[in-house]
Amino acid sequence: MMRSLYTAASGMMAQQASIDNISNNLANVQSTSFKKSRLDFQDLLYAHTQDPGTEATAGTQIGMGVRSVATQKLFTTGSLRQTGNNFDVAIQGDGFYSVKMPDGRDVYTRDGAFKLDGEGNLTSSAGYSLGIKIPKDVTNVEISQDGRVSGIPMNSTEPVEIGQIKLTRFLNPAGLRAVGGNLYEWTPVAGQKVEDKPAAPGMGSLAQGYLEQSNVNVVEEMINIIQAQRAYEINQKSVQAADEMMRQANQLSQGS
Repeated sequence: MMRSLYTAASGMMAQQASIDNISNNLANVQSTSFKKSRLDFQDLLYAHTQDPGTEATAGTQIGMGVRSVATQKLFTTGSLRQTGNNFDVAIQGDGFYSVKMPDGRDVYTRDGAFKLDGEGNLTSSAGYSLGIKIPKDVTNVEISQDGRVSGIPMNSTEPVEIGQIKLTRFLNPAGLRAVGGNLYEWTPVAGQKVEDKPAAPGMGSLAQGYLEQSNVNVVEEMINIIQAQRAYEINQKSVQAADEMMRQANQLSQGS
């Protein structure tokens, strides 16, 4: 009788984890380039009172519940929002920007809301360098689809090339480790990484003056919340039913 209590409890905990994941997706619906997560579930061990192929063809196998085993980032491209800011640059297609952490580590992001620091370095919103420095005497900065950064010096009318933005593509982007701040770290699960210019084969192109929005679909997530809530209620009913059966069995054992 106790087995059903633990089985139903595992279902309630799994649905609680599902609600946590959905809530995080909805909380980041306005986060630039945010990628929603999907929670994967697996059934738990089975109690084999009779294996298949012994005395019966099917055997007797009673499952012992469910557990959450992984959260998978879904790297579908979000829609683009026009901002008109020259330093907002969206990626159209696959690829990530590589930015440098203060400790020298490379991390990756699709958030193209770049800023200039006091020395003219092009950085992420958190201040991590993209490796491009804009000279102080350069105006009308333009970033082409293939990542070429150019501008017009104050004493000239001809544009000059300042630098080249590159993108990094991964064999399995779902294997990247999300570290917050719209940033990802490489892990062996992400597979081989390839760095190349934007608009190269397999790489996305850049769109200056645009930002990629979150790929969270609010309607879809609300439906997922309702499904998770109903599944939680059903497992709760199982707990109540098991508790009532145990109460009745206890009364019988006491002769009442």
